[in-house]
Amino acid sequence: QEHEKPPAIANGELRLNGKGKKLRKPRTIYSSLQLQALNQRFQQTQYLALPERAELAAQLGLTQTQVKIWFQNKRSKYKKIMKQG
Repeated sequence: QEHEKPPAIANGELRLNGKGKKLRKPRTIYSSLQLQALNQRFQQTQYLALPERAELAAQLGLTQTQVKIWFQNKRSKYKKIMKQG
């Protein structure tokens, strides 16, 4: 009789089994209100200090990691657009 172990968490990702198969967290879907606030803040500054990130995350009901990654992606996208034209 096999009992299932809960997946182990390694490097912030859920590990399915010992073979290194990873179960990724589903993609975050931001509400229009959250996106509006994030974009507004990005227009003010492209980089957030730790306390600013914590405050923004708390205000929007997101994790600090979600805010950090959103800003990283936005900067990357912004640079790509600026390079094109």
